[in-house]
Amino acid sequence: MIRAYHVNGRAEEISPANPQTELASDIVWLDLIRPDRDEEALAENLLGIPLPTRDDLKDIEPSSRLYVEDSAVYMTASLIWKVETELPELTDIAFILAGHRLVTIRYAEPRAFELFSAGLLRTPGRCKTGPEMVARLLETIVDRTAEILELAVARVDALSGAVFVSRKEAKRRAPKFLEDKLLDIASHHRLVSKARDSLVSLSRLVIFLRSLQLVHKDQEADALCRTVARDIQSLAEHAGFVANNITFMLDAALGLINVEQNAIIKIFSIASVVFLPPTLVASVYGMNFHFMPELDWNLGYPFALFLMLMSAVIPFLLFRWKGWL
Repeated sequence: MIRAYHVNGRAEEISPANPQTELASDIVWLDLIRPDRDEEALAENLLGIPLPTRDDLKDIEPSSRLYVEDSAVYMTASLIWKVETELPELTDIAFILAGHRLVTIRYAEPRAFELFSAGLLRTPGRCKTGPEMVARLLETIVDRTAEILELAVARVDALSGAVFVSRKEAKRRAPKFLEDKLLDIASHHRLVSKARDSLVSLSRLVIFLRSLQLVHKDQEADALCRTVARDIQSLAEHAGFVANNITFMLDAALGLINVEQNAIIKIFSIASVVFLPPTLVASVYGMNFHFMPELDWNLGYPFALFLMLMSAVIPFLLFRWKGWL
């Protein structure tokens, strides 16, 4: 699908079924959403420049992601999406400055694009040039990334309240409560990790964008790019802080799991030590030697039971006195 946005805020769809010979002069943004080959060919004819394919967007080399060719600026960034799911992902999106227009090619629908397009319709005439348009779009993307990090912080705080509770409440938990929470911690870590990767990609794009002469000539776009660069830097630091908190929570959860396992092993260890002396006494008097004085003693059986009982009680009381129980 090809969606064209005019300076006055009007949006229209361009289809290969009704091809146009040229683009209107007031079209400032051309958004290609999951374009097929016919739509790509139509956009190339209208713009007069080659467009990167889906495979081209996957290149990770900076020279393949940020370059100038035929008076057009090609930039590719990795943006986070599927934030509401348990498996957020990165999607590669191309930003192309061709003349006074911005062209975007994407095969996913991050929330930031929906917010930005809705803002254009509400405030017509907000963006009149391609550099200003891409700067405003990057500003919206960074703002959306900030919201994602706030969402991650809220989730981590809620998870922290569930993991770190009093000993009395911890005893009421299900047997595998902490093991299940490890999956939630991994999900939060994935979200923050993807957000950090997206911020790194955006940082490289903004640095390249600020180095362009056409951006320096546009004072509004240049000022926006400086603001976006500062926001990206602060968000990257905040994302690192959140990632450290998640790592701490992971270590703490693993530590609590080890404590619970050690408590169980401790119970079995104490039980084995407590029942070992009575077992020894029973084994001694269970031997089948003919000459054993206690076999002919009338009080031999009660004495053996009493000895077994005391050999179990004394270690138990000793453990309680030492504070091991």
